[in-house]
Amino acid sequence: MRAAVIHEHGGPENLVYEENFPDPECGPEDVVVRVKASSLNYHDIFTRRGMPGIKLNMPVIPGLDVAGEIAEVGSDVSGWSVGDRVLIDPRNRLEGGLMGETTHGGLAEYCRARAHQMVRMPDGVTFEEAASLPVAYGTAHRMMVTQGKISDGERCLVLGASGGVGTGCVLLAKMFGAQVIVCASTQDKIDRLKEFGADDGINYVEDAFEKEVWKRFTKPTRYSYDGGVDMVVNFTGGDTWVPSLKCLRKGGRMMTCGATAGFDPKTDIRYIWTFELQVLGSNSWEREDLEQLMDYIQNDRMHPVIDRSFPLTESREALRLLEDREVFGKVVVCP
Repeated sequence: MRAAVIHEHGGPENLVYEENFPDPECGPEDVVVRVKASSLNYHDIFTRRGMPGIKLNMPVIPGLDVAGEIAEVGSDVSGWSVGDRVLIDPRNRLEGGLMGETTHGGLAEYCRARAHQMVRMPDGVTFEEAASLPVAYGTAHRMMVTQGKISDGERCLVLGASGGVGTGCVLLAKMFGAQVIVCASTQDKIDRLKEFGADDGINYVEDAFEKEVWKRFTKPTRYSYDGGVDMVVNFTGGDTWVPSLKCLRKGGRMMTCGATAGFDPKTDIRYIWTFELQVLGSNSWEREDLEQLMDYIQNDRMHPVIDRSFPLTESREALRLLEDREVFGKVVVCP
């Protein structure tokens, strides 16, 4: 089969397109999926580069997020048939492992996974939309909705808003009726985010974003619930941590699901007790998050932001654009 393959860790040139990679063999508890779409994530870049402390069996086909049609069903599998439209949950929750890392992922014509990882795709959801969901939108949904319980009329500040998780947070917050303020590095990104529903934007390169929040909503005070925002979405960490605390009104919520700018930031816990803040963590997604997201799409309540799609032969370029931050939303490869 055709596939984009990593034989050894390194730079962009180490993702190699091959015409005759071995087809996956379907075990008794497996399902082989004919891949229709696979979206890329930064984790695919880390897999290609190599991650400290994580040893992979090479070669490996990257691509965590996979959607397609069932091509073969194992002898012990029930409830699934050839031709069923499925999204694969990238996490093997029973045996451990991750698609595109410990097992071959979606940058190929065919992909094998355990039957319990299959999630049925409803009518009205495209393969590209489904493949955009697990890592980015699943993470955003669990953080914003399942854990954060964003609600109508709240004010929400989203850092890192132009990426996959960030755009997911913006769309979900707007869907639930929140007022959304985004932080981005350029005015172009802010303008794009406004096209997808953001109410306001702050260029954090030019302005201290906490002071811009105070200008808009007044500075929070411990004596009232006025000023600031109700929720800050911060999966960057680093130098943004304390300024984010300063944006929150009394009783506000800080949501985090990562630390792209540093996991051990300087902090100031006085804000946490003085303003009775809640710091809430969220880790990846559950199957229910993926099912709920596809329900939103089917009912035309939300659609993932897809920057562009590439053929399998251009997988290296697709990953480069993501690595160089030249995309807005999700990048999808369609074998």
